[in-house]
Amino acid sequence: MKGHIQQRGKNSWRLKFDAGRDERTGKRKTQFHTFRGNKRQAQIKLAELIASVAQAKYVEPNKITVTEFVRARVDHWEAAGDISARTAERYRELVENQIVPHLGAKPLQRLRTLDIEEWHTTLRNSGRADSKGGLAPRTIGHAHRVLGKALRDAVKNELIVKNVVAAESAPKVEDEEMMIVKDVRAFIDTLRGHRLFVPAMISLFTGMRLGEVLGLRWGRLDMDKKVVQVREAIEETKAHGIRLKPPKTKAGRRDITLPDLLVETLRDFRKEHLELRLKLGAGKLPDDALLFAGLDGSLPSQKRYSKAWSDFQPHMGFHNLRHTHASQLIDAGVDIVTISKRLGHAKPDITLRVYAHLFRNDDTKAAAAINAALAL
Repeated sequence: MKGHIQQRGKNSWRLKFDAGRDERTGKRKTQFHTFRGNKRQAQIKLAELIASVAQAKYVEPNKITVTEFVRARVDHWEAAGDISARTAERYRELVENQIVPHLGAKPLQRLRTLDIEEWHTTLRNSGRADSKGGLAPRTIGHAHRVLGKALRDAVKNELIVKNVVAAESAPKVEDEEMMIVKDVRAFIDTLRGHRLFVPAMISLFTGMRLGEVLGLRWGRLDMDKKVVQVREAIEETKAHGIRLKPPKTKAGRRDITLPDLLVETLRDFRKEHLELRLKLGAGKLPDDALLFAGLDGSLPSQKRYSKAWSDFQPHMGFHNLRHTHASQLIDAGVDIVTISKRLGHAKPDITLRVYAHLFRNDDTKAAAAINAALAL
C-alpha cells in the first residue's frame, strides 16, 4: 500500500500512506494526514507525501510549540557544555522576552518564513519588554540567531523539513564607530585614586575582559618576566551565583606580556594589599589568592564592578578598554595574528572582523592584516 484517499467531508480528505519502517521495531508505519481542498489537490498532496518518504524528507507531525522546543534546546546546550551558564542566561532572556511573546504559541512545524518576517517587524516597532517602543537591530539579531540555532537542531533531529529562520535575514546593524580612549595619558590621570584604577589598567594594557581580570590570581603574575597567565574568568549568573570558570576556547588560555607601566602599577597594588592585610592581621597572601577577592577570600562580583564602572564612566563601557588596547596595537602596526592571540580570539579573522573599521584609514595595514590571516 503506497497511498489512499478517503473523503471525510465536502472539501476534506483523509490521506493514508506508507511512511517506511519504524527504526525501533522494524515494522511498517502507516501515516494519516488530513487535507482540505478538492480531490485533485488531495491527490497531488498525497503524491508529495509519498515522494518525501522516498527521499527521506518526510517529517512526522507533532504538536510541540516553538516555546517548548526552544526552551528545551537552551537547557540542552547548557547541560551539554555547548554554552556557558552566562550565555544560557542571556539566551533565556532573549527567548522569554523576544521569542515567546510573539512566536511561542505557534506549533514548530507550522512556522513559516513569513512569520519570521512579521516577527522582525514587530520587534523593530514594539518589541521592548516594557512595551515602550522597538528594539535595536543588534538585539533583534541576537534573538534571530538563538531561534535559528534551535531550528537547525530541529532539522537535524527531523522535527521540521527546513530552517525558516535561515531564509530570512536579520535586520542590518548599522556600522557604528567603536568607542575607544583617544587620550590614554589623560584617561589614566582621571583613573588614579579610583578603586577601579588597577582593573582598568590591566584591561587597558592587556586587552583582558572584565571577567578575566577579576579571575586573575597572584600566582599567575610574573612581575620579573612581565607576563600574566590567563587561565580563569569570573562568571556571575542568577542560577549559579559567582564562580570561576576556564576560558571558553583554547585560544582564551594565553600568556600576555606586560608593559613597564602596568608592572609598576601591579607592584604598587600588591604592596598596598600586603600592608592592608598586615594591619588587619589577615596573614600571608596565598599565591592562589585572587587580586580582587575580598579579604575573606570571597569572589568579586562582575555585576558590581560593571555597575561601579558605569557610575564612573557612564558613556564608556569597561569592554571599551579592551577595544582601546586593540586599537593601540593596530595603530602601532602589530600584525593581526599577534593581536588575535593577545585578545584570546579563536581565529585572526574574528579579530579582523571586529576591528575592520580601525584599518580603514590605512590600506597598508588592512592588506597586511588580511595577508597574515590568510597565511595560517
